[in-house]
Amino acid sequence: MSHVRSAPAGNGLKSEILWALNALTVLSFKEKDDLRRDTTPLAKVPGLLDALLQVIDDWRDIAMPKDHTKPPRVRTLGVNTTLSGFGHENVEKVYSDTIIPSDDQTKTADSTVTKKRSAGFLFDEEGLFNVDDEGRTEKQQCAVAASNIIRNFSFMPENETVMVQHRHCLETVFQCLEDQNTEDDELITNMLETLVNLAPVLDLRIFSSSKPSFIKITEKRAVQAIMGMLASSIRVWHCAAAELIGRLIINPDNEPFLLPAIPQIYKRLVDLLSVPAVDAQAASISALYNVAEVNMDFRLKLASERWAVDRLLKVVKTPHPVPEVCRKASMIVESLVSEPQNRMHLLVHENTFAEILTSEGKYSDTFARILYELTARPSNKVTSGQAIWGNIN
Repeated sequence: MSHVRSAPAGNGLKSEILWALNALTVLSFKEKDDLRRDTTPLAKVPGLLDALLQVIDDWRDIAMPKDHTKPPRVRTLGVNTTLSGFGHENVEKVYSDTIIPSDDQTKTADSTVTKKRSAGFLFDEEGLFNVDDEGRTEKQQCAVAASNIIRNFSFMPENETVMVQHRHCLETVFQCLEDQNTEDDELITNMLETLVNLAPVLDLRIFSSSKPSFIKITEKRAVQAIMGMLASSIRVWHCAAAELIGRLIINPDNEPFLLPAIPQIYKRLVDLLSVPAVDAQAASISALYNVAEVNMDFRLKLASERWAVDRLLKVVKTPHPVPEVCRKASMIVESLVSEPQNRMHLLVHENTFAEILTSEGKYSDTFARILYELTARPSNKVTSGQAIWGNIN
């Protein structure tokens, strides 16, 4: 990106980077349903994704707290000599940015520049390469712009394969999610939306593959980062995280990594059903639908909680303004009743099923099948009894 041509005149490299980011933002912008032909396939621009990630890395290198960065190097050469060559003998001295001429004995302390500090700061990388508030703000803005471009690229189907096979890209995305409490909100949102777009083709096993690793993210850390977003109080984040889980679990290769978190996923998704916001309910239903389809333990747990089924039925009865959400809620209940162990739990909702069947034509077929499963087929737990007039069930 530093080799952009025809950039406007300005402050050298900085203005070239800003110009390139602005140009890429325009070139990469694409609505979800836009069928433009002038999209930007990353495969045709080698190194572009790496250059964008470098902009984010540059910001995160200075944004990360010191205790999260590499420890300072221990210099042992010459430690037993008076003059080590590394300046250790001057660490306790006070350093001043202003030099007072030795022949000037009349100046007072008040007349000197007040910027004094210990010479130990010279051994600190932040002291050696100082970035003031303005510089930090510029780097942060560039990182946010780069994350927005990456997000835009993820909307293009032709970029999915390149991005899900780029380990550095995925590691950067997940590390940003890990730092949700300290990182810029817009950058987090862009990274999360990127992940949601890539989720249908994302295989978490890339973090244990032979591809070069930059941040050492593992499958477990990736799932923990997603769970952190799911538990967030920010609606946009926990809705996106719910949708992300629903998309990831469709891939059987991702299921083993998500299974240990199923109890927490279940509780949070059911909690979101009670949130008045329709988008939270929609995200929760979408995730519940996919998880229930692939995991029997999840179906058993969901059916055993009467209040959880009540919330599903409330989405249908209210109804939710998006018909697809109501349809999926109905199909979740149907998948629950398909398990013989769940029939006794679901019989307590029989009157509600009948009410929906007679009052709502859109989902009458689904609830007719549900009632048939509950009443027409014998439960495994019901045994035959012998009466004087013969066998009864």
